[in-house]
Amino acid sequence: MARHDRLVTLATLAVLQVLTVVTGVYAMTTDFSLGALTRQTSPTEPTASPPEGSPPPVPVVTSGPVLAGLSATSGNGPLPTKGTLTRQLTDALGDEALGERVGAVVLDAVTGERIFAANADTPITPASTTKIATCTAALASLGPDTRLATRVVQGGTPGSVVLVGGGDPLLAGPSARPAYPKQASLATLAARTAAALKAQNVKKVTLTYDTSLFTGPAKAAGWKPGYIPEGNVAPVYALAMDEGRQNPRANIPRVPDPPAHAAAAFARLLGKQGVSVTGPVRPGRAPAGAAELSRVESAPIYALVEHTLTRSDNDMAEALLRHVALKEGQPASFEGGAKAALAVLQRLNAAQGIALSDGSGLSTRNRISPAALAKLVAMAGSPSSPGLHAVASGMPIAGFSGTLGNGHRFTAADSRGQVGLVRAKTGTLNNVNTLAGLATTKDGRLVTFAFMADQVPVNAEPVLDRLAAIVARS
Repeated sequence: MARHDRLVTLATLAVLQVLTVVTGVYAMTTDFSLGALTRQTSPTEPTASPPEGSPPPVPVVTSGPVLAGLSATSGNGPLPTKGTLTRQLTDALGDEALGERVGAVVLDAVTGERIFAANADTPITPASTTKIATCTAALASLGPDTRLATRVVQGGTPGSVVLVGGGDPLLAGPSARPAYPKQASLATLAARTAAALKAQNVKKVTLTYDTSLFTGPAKAAGWKPGYIPEGNVAPVYALAMDEGRQNPRANIPRVPDPPAHAAAAFARLLGKQGVSVTGPVRPGRAPAGAAELSRVESAPIYALVEHTLTRSDNDMAEALLRHVALKEGQPASFEGGAKAALAVLQRLNAAQGIALSDGSGLSTRNRISPAALAKLVAMAGSPSSPGLHAVASGMPIAGFSGTLGNGHRFTAADSRGQVGLVRAKTGTLNNVNTLAGLATTKDGRLVTFAFMADQVPVNAEPVLDRLAAIVARS
């Protein structure tokens, strides 16, 4: 394929990305007649009472049709010459920056055939490429158009209300700026709650907050002690605003108690709406079958997945893992989430070579083989898996977006010529560098790849960029 044609391909990818966003916005606001009808749950609809002693129902609402696929990106040109590709990749894999344990695979996205493999089935610490597995499981289990809801319900005594965490870490606090995807707003929730209370002639309440949707430890096994203080992630709770950030525009500091932080902000917002909160704000449980006063809902799962992959959002990845656990009947904990995600991937015939301890990839206990990652990417780009396409569309574009658009990726002489022609998820921990994604070869064949090293003596990102560039120009 001539360079002009490849630039046309790049432009097409960009248009598809825009269409994905536009389609998503349209799906949120329009009643479609194609496929399943849109259904939004009204805040005033009665809620069925769960059995006594059971946890609150999973706060999700399904609405809108599944997004159109990305089949236009699937190239059917001739396969690259294996001999040449093997020689070039083998030479690059010999770079000492990759260290002693390296795995690599290149798959034909159309047939699944291995075009190149080196330790392809070796389990390697994946770092943030773990998010590919987490997001695939979330889309397959929850569905692309499910939303997460944060609610306020009547308490067990007159004049009491309960803020019920719905596992949406992107819930925007009062100082948050507008962002994509559009976030549910704590201020909007307070305004709706105040309106409902005033309609009952209630202007003074006590407030508790319910975080019981998620269970288990707030930190995963294999997380280093500095992850939270350094702002890489917040403790995982079902109630948080701005992903537990003290300042929504800065990773540091993360607050030690995200639920209490969010509930205190909610109490202040109620006061601004003319409803005063008396007494201390304490944790508690919502009564079974409590009447709902108000709710706000997140963007659909497909948009949350795109955000998670593009921004490598650890907090959102951990929340998605727990929602998979809830949907699959497991405890909403790290352990339950890992078990549930693997069960979903098993249904997709894609669990081989994957062992999880968390959803974000921060845990050093995760292990994934290059073959498993490349297979998941191939599934996400396949016309036969339309529900998984957000994994492909969420991956950063080399030199343009997310963790590949930060000014130091694909800048070397041996990789910058492929800017815009590689789409991939990065992974970085101490002594770990990984990259998994897709590219169209010079002859128009769509291929997927995974390059992984977890004993790197120095930063190996430039070498991974070179490997991906070799694939793209093959």
